[in-house]
Amino acid sequence: MTEAESKLWSHLRMKLLAGYKFRRQHVIGTYITDFTCLPKKIIVEVDGATHGNVCEIAYDAKRTGYLKSKGWKVVRYGNE
Repeated sequence: MTEAESKLWSHLRMKLLAGYKFRRQHVIGTYITDFTCLPKKIIVEVDGATHGNVCEIAYDAKRTGYLKSKGWKVVRYGNE
């Protein structure tokens, strides 16, 4: 886990985000999401430095498109 993921998880696991429960590393289809709130269908992704390269950008777009097609709201943040 990156430092950013660790800090975010410390808040999410304690239900500090409006009292909602999040899961870490939850599988949806063939993807493993960083943080997932099942009741609200929210996914929070924390992207590392490699997500800036062309291949990762295309993969992230495909992944986000798939998740959105299944009714999920996807929020992406960088490690910064």
